[in-house]
Amino acid sequence: MKIAAIFQNSIFWAGMTAWILAQVLKPPIGYLRTRQWDWALLLRAGGMPSSHSALVAATAHAIGLFEGFDSPFFALAVTLAIIVIYDATGIRRQAGIHAGLINRIVNELSSGHLPGHETQEQLKEVLGHTPIEALAGTLLGIVIAQAFWYFVGY
Repeated sequence: MKIAAIFQNSIFWAGMTAWILAQVLKPPIGYLRTRQWDWALLLRAGGMPSSHSALVAATAHAIGLFEGFDSPFFALAVTLAIIVIYDATGIRRQAGIHAGLINRIVNELSSGHLPGHETQEQLKEVLGHTPIEALAGTLLGIVIAQAFWYFVGY
């Protein structure tokens, strides 16, 4: 098997395209929400749409389309997609909420000029996704995989 074969793998490219497109969409969608451009969203986790959800949904759907929805590979891909999407909307989202609370506590303590808190690094608060962000990423991934199957084929 040649390493160059990855460049001809429609399933791989469906997933990568969905992931890249989701990341590229984050700054304009963020601008619509806040009226401020945040180009750091291109490289950050969290935000709308979920690139994690887009990647795993596109890959799972493409495996179903190209290999069959009854294949063990599709079953494995769906299982992994469920874990990733659950993690993004559950565990990582809760970690982001906790980071927000800790940041507020640190800021309140810092305002009292307590020693050692002046240079406290802020925790990243946008770690996970809301259910709507994950749903948007999942739907984006399915649409991209469907387009690859329709236009690119095997």
